Amino acid sequence: MAHPKRKISKTRRDKRRTHHKATAKTIAVDPTTGEAHIYHRAHLVDGNLFYKGRVVIENYAKAV
Repeated sequence: MAHPKRKISKTRRDKRRTHHKATAKTIAVDPTTGEAHIYHRAHLVDGNLFYKGRVVIENYAKAV
């Protein structure tokens, strides 16, 4: 295992970590239902599961 010869200062460590940031998820609007959802994710509307503007599973809330 590698061991550092010297202690890395807090300033140097924090400079390296400045680029590690959380980003907000991109929100899309379904063209058929008008519901906002996360891209590439299925979403529920009135008990039906939608993906890419189509009903994937009807009455999904009752099935689960």
